Amino acid sequence: MPQWILTHNMWHDIFAVGAPVAEKILRPVIVYVFLVILLRAFGKRELAQLNPFDLVVLLSLSNTVQNAIIGNDNSLSGGLIGAFTLLAVNYLVVRFLFRHRRLDQIVEGKPTVLIQDGHVVKKALAKEMLTRSELMTVLHRQGFDGVKDVERCVLEPGGTFFVQGKTPPADEIEHAEVMKKLAELSGKLDRLLKEQA
Repeated sequence: MPQWILTHNMWHDIFAVGAPVAEKILRPVIVYVFLVILLRAFGKRELAQLNPFDLVVLLSLSNTVQNAIIGNDNSLSGGLIGAFTLLAVNYLVVRFLFRHRRLDQIVEGKPTVLIQDGHVVKKALAKEMLTRSELMTVLHRQGFDGVKDVERCVLEPGGTFFVQGKTPPADEIEHAEVMKKLAELSGKLDRLLKEQA
């Protein structure tokens, strides 16, 4: 078989779309909507990727829906059309939700307070299916030794954690100010004694 025929077949296999372009566009849109609804239904935990099991689920999920997005088409063009469609749909959805904040809150959900005033909110942990040890891992990653050091910990709708440390109590602040004034007075007294001697 002549070389140019082999080359022609190769280029045909790379760029010839194996399914109608409309199908190539519709498949990623349907998968995108399905995954958004599914991740919303299963909660923020999946987005937070707290443990290896959650990470495995997310990685497997992307592999599982791959054929649903591109079908039986292994062509480069088909993959590029699918990828472009996913990115375009995501851009349009994000842009639309940015302009419609109320709808964005409905789609994304509300933040969940996990720690308030140094105390774990057990109901919130159960709702988000988080264990106390997973919460402690999050706190340690952010530089806190324990729950008592945290004023507030919130699991945001996007799966990120906002952790606010406790500010020193008022009596500790007053104590520090008194100690500072005592040190200043002690310094002045030492200087006065040296001047008189």
